[in-house]
Amino acid sequence: MSLSTHLRQTLLDQFQSGHWRAGDRLPTERELSDQHGVSRTTVRKALLELKQQGLIEQTVGSGTYVSERAGDQLGRRVAQDSSRYTSPAELMEARLAMEPAIIDMAVRNANTADLQRMDHCCDEAERASTLEAFEHWDAELHQAIADAAHNSFVANVFELMKTVRAQGDWGQLKKKSVTPERRLAYQAEHREIVKALRDRDAARAKEMTLAHLLRVRQNLLGH
Repeated sequence: MSLSTHLRQTLLDQFQSGHWRAGDRLPTERELSDQHGVSRTTVRKALLELKQQGLIEQTVGSGTYVSERAGDQLGRRVAQDSSRYTSPAELMEARLAMEPAIIDMAVRNANTADLQRMDHCCDEAERASTLEAFEHWDAELHQAIADAAHNSFVANVFELMKTVRAQGDWGQLKKKSVTPERRLAYQAEHREIVKALRDRDAARAKEMTLAHLLRVRQNLLGH
């Protein structure tokens, strides 16, 4: 790891710990150089990388400040980092815990547009000519169900799970596990889940969601 990369990570840690907040003025280049025992050239490289990431702003004659957008940018970095190191087994464990749990909210809050979006996802998944396209619309359906809960926290968590599904390990397992017969079964199960949501039948929707996820886990992981 280069000195500038090490310094950049040190400064990132201070942002994430809350040591500096949006609008705070950072120490000068000379102060950072003295504090961390590196050259001012190294400091400039580290600050340039942070600026390119939208975490700091520099004003000539005034100094370097934490960007107002820093919180959002750091949140995205945390999400990306956590998704990168989440295994398919961990993802399935989370899905089994969470997806049946939000059904009551989806049944209670889903509107006509939500149900139409679910139907569209099912249509596109069934129409997909490649496994990648099918997987995309499969993930979009589960996101649509989460969004139908009309709870921003739930929606954000499911966005993160969708990000994990886009990682290489999940995709490789899907390629190995999804046969034409299994894909047809998934499509039928999706339709049943959406039908139960449309009928406002929470018990049936939960039952079908759990059965679907257990089938996916068995096919993916063998248990």
